[in-house]
Amino acid sequence: MAVAQCGIAWLVLRRAWRRYLKWVVGLMACGFLVLGGILMVGALADFARFAAPLGRTFGSRNVDRSKVVTFLWCFSSTPAVALYLLARFAASRVSPEHQPERRRLIITAGKLAVAAPFVIAGYGATVGRTSFGVQEIAIPVPDLPPDLERLRIVQLSDLHLGPFLSASQLARVIDAANELRPDIALVTGDLISSRADPVDIAIEQCARLRAERVLGCLGNHERYARLEDYVAVNGGKRGVPFLRMQAENLRFGSASLNFGGVDYQALKDREHYLPGAESLIRPGAVNILLSHNPDVFPTAARQGWDVTLSGHTHGGQVTVEILNQTLNLARIYTRYVSGFYQLGRASCYVTRGIGTIGIPARIGAPAEITLIRLVKGPSV
Repeated sequence: MAVAQCGIAWLVLRRAWRRYLKWVVGLMACGFLVLGGILMVGALADFARFAAPLGRTFGSRNVDRSKVVTFLWCFSSTPAVALYLLARFAASRVSPEHQPERRRLIITAGKLAVAAPFVIAGYGATVGRTSFGVQEIAIPVPDLPPDLERLRIVQLSDLHLGPFLSASQLARVIDAANELRPDIALVTGDLISSRADPVDIAIEQCARLRAERVLGCLGNHERYARLEDYVAVNGGKRGVPFLRMQAENLRFGSASLNFGGVDYQALKDREHYLPGAESLIRPGAVNILLSHNPDVFPTAARQGWDVTLSGHTHGGQVTVEILNQTLNLARIYTRYVSGFYQLGRASCYVTRGIGTIGIPARIGAPAEITLIRLVKGPSV
């Protein structure tokens, strides 16, 4: 994206140099430098370690605005520059003397293609980002006790309350979740994106979930913001215990549903995921693991967890399908990006979550309030 911004400046200034007075070109160059500074602040603000210092220096609201400008502009302009250069190359291969109509067609198509990323990004930032739909999923559990078949479990994940998700929008999500009348409500991490975000409001909204029991686990952004202890303590005070290498057993009739929760399992530890988590498993119960990172699923299956519920990937957030293959950045680090997965007797569901990170847009991966029902599956 940085290379694309340099390319835009070079193309504009080179053309301006031929048409305008030198002082006008100088002012334009100064404008690009100012824009570059804004983009730099916005890019750095997306890292937890820089967000708070930048907020104190420039003001939190101004930093939030710079993040919106940075990621929407960079996400749109980078493919636009690539398409522009591709169109220019294609046009250069066609003789203006012998094939003028074809050359004009290529140039016109190139102009339309350059506009497409901006249109798509605008849609993703407005409609796609705030369309909070309900995804119903049935998860099979071998030998599921009849008393657990009627349960309604709501899962929310990756709220990222902050610049790209307002308190009123999160309240709308909580209200929609409550309308599903869940027996159990789960929050699987990433309440906020950085330390500068309103974590107390996020906890307060989670506490509004109406269910017999509300449970959660912590995500990577609580760790990056160094708020894991704060969220765990204050969530517990508000009736939302975040399970940190802990388990809670719930009784429904004659059946037990045991929830275990772990802190974020970093990818660098992929060879040693879930150390000691098998001790949280309760014999005779249906055991459900809450882990923000879905990449732990194979380890969870080996340990004996019946179901793993995760988030983290945002379903790719920006995803496209080409030749029956789904392409997104999340596939770089895990095969468990979105939806239902199964390994032997064990199942995993990865929700697309609610909020966004980096680019404030969702394209091909709409936000999701997940309604889960456990169903009796075949013995394996």
